Amino acid sequence: MRRPIDFSRRSRRAKDVGLPLPKNPRYWTRRGPWLLLAVTLLASASAGVPAGLSTSRTDLTPNDQARVLAVTRQTSDFTKPEPFELMQGGAGTSRKDINRDAFSQSSANITFAEEATFKLGNALFRKNWVSSPSSTQASDGLGPLFNERACQNCHLKDGRGRPPGNATGSTSMFLRLARDASDAQERAELADHKLVNFPDPVYGSQLQELAVPGLKGEGRMRVDYSEEKVRLGDGTVVWLRKPSYSVEGLGYGPLDPRTTLSPRLTPPMIGLGLIEQIAPADILAHADPDDRDGDGISGRPNIVRDELSGELTLGRFGWKAQAASIRQQAADAFAGDIGISTPEVPKHWGDCTEAQKDCLVLPNGVQQRLGTAEAPPPVMDLVTFYSRNLAVPARRDLDKPEVLVGKRQFYEMGCISCHTPKFVTLRGTPDKAQAFQLIWPYSDFLLHDMGAGLADGQRVGEASGSEWRTPPLWGIGLTATVNGNTFYLHDGRARTLEEAILWHGGESRKARDRFAGAAAADRDALIKFLESL
Repeated sequence: MRRPIDFSRRSRRAKDVGLPLPKNPRYWTRRGPWLLLAVTLLASASAGVPAGLSTSRTDLTPNDQARVLAVTRQTSDFTKPEPFELMQGGAGTSRKDINRDAFSQSSANITFAEEATFKLGNALFRKNWVSSPSSTQASDGLGPLFNERACQNCHLKDGRGRPPGNATGSTSMFLRLARDASDAQERAELADHKLVNFPDPVYGSQLQELAVPGLKGEGRMRVDYSEEKVRLGDGTVVWLRKPSYSVEGLGYGPLDPRTTLSPRLTPPMIGLGLIEQIAPADILAHADPDDRDGDGISGRPNIVRDELSGELTLGRFGWKAQAASIRQQAADAFAGDIGISTPEVPKHWGDCTEAQKDCLVLPNGVQQRLGTAEAPPPVMDLVTFYSRNLAVPARRDLDKPEVLVGKRQFYEMGCISCHTPKFVTLRGTPDKAQAFQLIWPYSDFLLHDMGAGLADGQRVGEASGSEWRTPPLWGIGLTATVNGNTFYLHDGRARTLEEAILWHGGESRKARDRFAGAAAADRDALIKFLESL
């Protein structure tokens, strides 16, 4: 077996890892047209990008840059796996046995001391919070309104959630509540990125079904499905289930008529630290908001205000790329899902609004001896480290003929127009485990219009009601193993990977139609490829 590339060692020469040397004139001849196109698209993508957000990689030497360009070049050889493809999470890829804990392993390249930090973070991720006041003072502060008592209860086995069913509640899927701007002042606030949208005036930014004793929950999500028949090119019939959402038993009066409901399934936690360390320039290089190359794909970044620094930056986490960092995403989840305050989001009563006065008079869990928040900085440090270092599992069956055929189909049908196969992370990273790693997330982390069928009608920052961030695909083939189900897309409507593909519309319609019109053997092969990720 070939050793995975070690991008952390500057001393290794390009030829030692099978990369073309930059002095090779044929290399630059081959790269010339691609580089010209990249420069053109980057100029288009740079329009509206904040001045402080670099559109070039300043962390790389010219030699490094040549290596990165070479190793991330899209392959045209589908007769065998690419070098280093097995290790889709770089040197931190987990090679542990594949079982229900496949998404819960630590990055393979962290130190022994860091492994202890990871385990402490895991304990906090699994910790059940309790309502105030409590004898367990380091654990109280739950709610008063909440969706779950622990991070792990939503991110089941650090994996994918599931929509509510007859025997399951909405533990790992919730409803975002929001509306767009309604006057000039609100439009100005959105333009200045002070907010990403406006919460319901009574129920806040998401529906909390649970509450501490003495307080009632806000209501219960209801999902109704209708079946839609789709006939593929060879006559095969596939039934897609189309969901509609409402809220039953509203506890505090009606929702604002302008409030939209957006279901959000909890996504897998693997590889987040690597995603955080992709250079902004490399993501922006794939943006083409004006579709200047004419391919029908017009991915664009969601520029958001980093609530930690106050600066405008690239959103890369969440279904609509609304969060700039793992720490911010964790703080938002603590406040919105569990009702726990952090230094980053100091909401001691979680998502309670001024209209919910009974909620605001209840005690909170702040312990001054521990800090000014219910989850003080040491807690956030550990949870963030844990979330940053959940390993991506190694690929499986990547050299099987059917998987290689499926990979060719994935490329030729145009799936990689949004699901970008490879990146190389930054050299300088807070944790060395994520530094200069070749990774295979299969995402461009940009917003794309996915058509009316998947639209939720809810604006989030610069993301419109029909735009979604391209989700990474690594680990998608282990969904059933880890979570015991196969629910896909932002609301779990798709019960198979085939259904998920057939729901693609908007910019991805051409790729979807190519899949629908392909021979059964080619469709099956593409699914086998996805299952190997």
